[in-house]
Amino acid sequence: MFSRTLSLKTLSPLCRSLSTLLHSGVEITKAFKIAGDKARDAQARDAMHEIQTSLKKGDDIAGSMRSTGVFPELMIEMVAVAEQTGTLPEILHSLSEHYEHHVRLRRDFTTAIAWPVFQYLAATFVIAGMLYVIGIIGQMNRTATMDVLGFGLTGGSGAMIWLTITLGGPILLFVAYQLLARGFEGKRILDPLLLRIPVVGQCLQSFAVARFSWAFSLTQQAGMPIEASLDASFRATANGAFLRVMPEAIDDVMTGDTLTEALAGTRVFPVEWIEMVSVGEASGTVPEMLQRMSPQFEDQARRTLRALAVTLGWVIWGMVAIFIIMLVFRIALMYRDLLIDAGKGF
Repeated sequence: MFSRTLSLKTLSPLCRSLSTLLHSGVEITKAFKIAGDKARDAQARDAMHEIQTSLKKGDDIAGSMRSTGVFPELMIEMVAVAEQTGTLPEILHSLSEHYEHHVRLRRDFTTAIAWPVFQYLAATFVIAGMLYVIGIIGQMNRTATMDVLGFGLTGGSGAMIWLTITLGGPILLFVAYQLLARGFEGKRILDPLLLRIPVVGQCLQSFAVARFSWAFSLTQQAGMPIEASLDASFRATANGAFLRVMPEAIDDVMTGDTLTEALAGTRVFPVEWIEMVSVGEASGTVPEMLQRMSPQFEDQARRTLRALAVTLGWVIWGMVAIFIIMLVFRIALMYRDLLIDAGKGF
């Protein structure tokens, strides 16, 4: 939100196109030109042509990408390692799959959450419509308008207040989260709190662990030094809780602790994941182990997303049910009072 960084939908085909071209032996500057011409996003086309111009001047690829200001830092760091190790086509192919997978996850989440959101919107507008209609009836009969909610919300003004609270509140919270999450300090505060929420926390942790596993495996296999590899892997999680413990974990490794001890000390990784890392470290196959584990945690993240959507659906149904029950009792009590008052007149 409010960011110049290219979207995942743009990055995935861009990386795949570059990887294919370079695998085919196309010269680097020409590959960037062809990939840029094929890009549908105007910002991506401009960036690729800008990189092509920089490459012709003799600049390195990673530096040229960074100067555009539109590529994510992880991608730039991975390209820098690929330049040093001569594995640029392979790295770009892995980045393409990584971004494509996250596009699928985002699409799956949007699909799963669509029905609960529709339920929430439908319930909100039905209540607003009821408040408006009751207000019109009260004006037509020149009687006191029935306050069915008990909050003093009646008529058109009450409907608008209701919509402002029920729709404006969540939108305001979402915008506030996006603004806070843009900064490192904001993510350090928000994400640890979100990890404590049932279902939501498990979903976010699964995403973060899958990203860490993928990035650490890829950076280690590409020959990146352990300190830089851990830094890139923690940043790949895009989770403030993981970023907060990053300096401590890196410092522990650099001062002689094993990778297992350093990561376990952060208390943000699942116990079973730490145990698998320990096995991989003992056999010297941590990158290969994490490469196999990353899809497993991605699948777990996908299952957790579905569970989150189901949970939200039940929460919304519960809210609607509670409202209906309160409304029935409210109307029943109001009619009871009317009957009692009518009875006193005889």
